[in-house]
Amino acid sequence: MNLAEKKNILFKLGGILNHLGKNETWPGYDLGINSTEYDSLNELVKTVHHCNQWFTEAHVRQSFLGIASWLEKSTLESWLANYNLENAASKKVAIIMAGNIPLVGFHDFISVFLAGHKAIVKLSSEDNQLFPALIKTMALFDERVLKNVEFADAPLKDFDAVIATGSNNSSRYFESYFGKYPHIIRKNRASLAVLDGTETKEELQKLGRDIFDYYGLGCRSVSQVWIPQDFEINRLFEALYDYNEIVNHNKYANNYDYNKAVYLMNLEEILDNGFMILKENKSMHSPLAVLHYWRYNLASEVQEYLQSEKDQIQVVIGKGYLSFGESQCPRISDYADGVDTMSFLTGL
Repeated sequence: MNLAEKKNILFKLGGILNHLGKNETWPGYDLGINSTEYDSLNELVKTVHHCNQWFTEAHVRQSFLGIASWLEKSTLESWLANYNLENAASKKVAIIMAGNIPLVGFHDFISVFLAGHKAIVKLSSEDNQLFPALIKTMALFDERVLKNVEFADAPLKDFDAVIATGSNNSSRYFESYFGKYPHIIRKNRASLAVLDGTETKEELQKLGRDIFDYYGLGCRSVSQVWIPQDFEINRLFEALYDYNEIVNHNKYANNYDYNKAVYLMNLEEILDNGFMILKENKSMHSPLAVLHYWRYNLASEVQEYLQSEKDQIQVVIGKGYLSFGESQCPRISDYADGVDTMSFLTGL
């Protein structure tokens, strides 16, 4: 397949994901697939939580909408215009995908696909149904798609380069095993918000999306908030209260109860509103259902912290940074860990 054919397939996939993301009924054959094929995907959206309880229908649809926004014609064309994709020598690129949020590795795949390489995909056991379903859908438009992707089990072999996403612990294994190959190896990162005290209730409510979307499992999920010394913490509690139903999710509730019990047994000072724990802590990495906060006197303190921890930070939310409510809406050009995946791939 040439680049134009690949882009056309992704444009069509984007249209399908947009309809599914909005939970719309099959709109007709103009979508490119029939009602049975569409309903099969829709049923997977509704039932995939049986295999991974974190993958609720709402969050899978949210993920679909995010990918659909990347695959809009003008967006995709504008992104690709930054790279030379002609006459690239085809390589085999192993992609080791994470499974913390739905389809978190799909950006790596479309990058490999459009760069002219073959993807050797090692799926996470936590997310092994959605990606194959999308590949199957793409193959409905052109069966040659299947020649551009291969599903592999460990140990991986016969590849030329690697993109691996995991934890700090797994990254040490990745470095040891894949270090001799061209590679991108991603480690744990976290996101934080910086408040200056002038935020409206609406802005703080939007911050709730940055904290609670995908249950806080993503590296773009806000896990720490920097607040001015005189900031009234009840303002934050009040603004976030509309997200209280999150505690009705069994796995989230288990984490909330466990962390609360640990803090209470250790006589640690916490703030608790029944579905989230606030704890004063300078670390960006907080346990699930826990939001760390840190008070500052001068803006320079924040800047010094951001500079010292830049290799650990994925996203910063706040005035002068990324807008409230936008942390889980990455653009196609927002590369994980700040490493330009497409430049890496076109340079192989």
